[in-house]
Formats: sequence, C-alpha cells, structure tokens
Amino acid sequence: MSFDAKLDQAFHGKSAQELADAPISAIKGVTDADAELLLKAFNIKTIKDLGTNKFFRTAQAIAAIAE
Repeated sequence: MSFDAKLDQAFHGKSAQELADAPISAIKGVTDADAELLLKAFNIKTIKDLGTNKFFRTAQAIAAIAE
C-alpha cells in the first residue's frame, strides 16, 4: 500500500516503520506550526504518536459508530 499521495515528497517510498517514526509534518497539509501545537497539547511527535493517541482513537471510534 502506498501512502505517497498523502505525504510530502521527501517521504515518498519510505517503509511503514520509517513513516511511523517520521514527524507528523510529513503528512501533506500538516504544517510545522500544527505539529508544534500537537506537541504542546498532546506530546505528539511522530506519525505513530498521532495514530495511537488515546484521545484521537476515542474520537475515531465514536465517529465510526455514529456513521
């Protein structure tokens, strides 16, 4: 599965492990300023941190059930 369309050019072709360890600003549309706010608010530094954050997971579960 390729995530290249969702990532900044510098991260195209990286493995899933490399992407998990990448800063969240690697995701297309997430700015360094956005990343700084997420770091301050939730201590999120990497894509893995973002994807496994308990608050975001709870919100995703509620959204999925609501659909």
